[in-house]
Amino acid sequence: MAVSSAPAGLSGSAELSASAGSPGSAGSQESAAPSVSAGLPQSAETSASAGPSESAESFAPAGPSASAGPVDVRARITELRLSAFAGHQRAAFPFGAVTLFAGRSGTGKSTALAAYEALARLGGGAPLVEVFPEPGACVPERARPDGQGRRGFRIGCTADGAEGPVRLDVAVQAEPELRIVGERLTAGGLVLLETALRDPGRRTVQAAWHTAGSAPVTRAPLPDDRLGTALLPLRVAGKTDGQRQVLAAAEQMVVALRSVFPCDPRPEYMRTPVPTGTGRLMRGCDNLADVVWRTRFECGRRHALLVEALRAGCAGPVADLVAEPLADGTVRALLDRGGGPRTELARLGDGELRYVALALVLLTGPGVLDVDTPGEVPDALRTLTVLADGFDRGLDPDQRRALLRTAARMGERGHIRCVGAVSDASWAVGTEGVTVVHLKP
Repeated sequence: MAVSSAPAGLSGSAELSASAGSPGSAGSQESAAPSVSAGLPQSAETSASAGPSESAESFAPAGPSASAGPVDVRARITELRLSAFAGHQRAAFPFGAVTLFAGRSGTGKSTALAAYEALARLGGGAPLVEVFPEPGACVPERARPDGQGRRGFRIGCTADGAEGPVRLDVAVQAEPELRIVGERLTAGGLVLLETALRDPGRRTVQAAWHTAGSAPVTRAPLPDDRLGTALLPLRVAGKTDGQRQVLAAAEQMVVALRSVFPCDPRPEYMRTPVPTGTGRLMRGCDNLADVVWRTRFECGRRHALLVEALRAGCAGPVADLVAEPLADGTVRALLDRGGGPRTELARLGDGELRYVALALVLLTGPGVLDVDTPGEVPDALRTLTVLADGFDRGLDPDQRRALLRTAARMGERGHIRCVGAVSDASWAVGTEGVTVVHLKP
């Protein structure tokens, strides 16, 4: 089944063919990307065709060239494509080490982050029903059903790394039943995986992946409720050069997607002492005190960086951030004021608590955050991406600038990237290493 703009109700998007014919040519690819300008020391500037409602400014260094040193081999997402997803049509967003989506309420900032998180969960092997509990909300409002009453949406991304840019595009049918109807994985202009829904009566899609052996492709059914790319390492033998290329591209995409930590600190829960547990920070940062209890002595260097960041964002002197066990088996976090009384985090304002939590997230790593990272991949080959909706919520101007500097500092090192949403990014424009994507109604 071909999922096209008219029959499937995905108006405004480029066609993602679901034909399971022989992979080999990527065909036409959508490139309605926002304009991108790079703030280089030589004042050089590059641009792409601008979409009707989005634009981006990048103040990060230019990508690697022949004389710029070794290529970055860490798997990371460098572009998000929302061909037809909720309020976005034919949109492509470039990602840098730190990326901020900026725009008024209703312009789709949270939607873009939600799409990124959805792809991350699919890359981790989650079924569609868990990733999209309300799939109808993902369908563009004006999408028309076809003759069989089918409507759906399209999302995709690009992962860069040792294999170069690898593209993933997925077409999802939301109505009348949720299922993947088309998926394509490409690299270097070569289609490595393509799936199609051939028989609507069966809960499978027909898949064809590049083999380049005695047969050019291998065909087999895959379930229609999971991302085929995430299943390839379990299905491809890796006996031919073509199969090994498929595996390498799929693994790069999966590693880049799985290393994502959505974070939205909730100050109302951070004020209460918490039981000691695994010491892995939850997405709401409710158990921040437990994490501080664990990490304060595990990595003195990063803890010192955290204390330095807190001095820039918390009122009054800050000598340390400590955790104190209580008689009932719980633990609470306190700011050490240096020779004076310690201040419980419960006494801090909402903005200070969000600042403390986000600084902790940016200065720790996957071993401390509650995130499903690919443990079989060395740390040097993967990058953790923090998704922070409402990045500047409750923060004063000094706090948000200090937090952005922390994010840029960690992004420069390459192991932690950050994608956030803000209502206004005028204060961030011009910050080195920060990409700002402006969304308009």
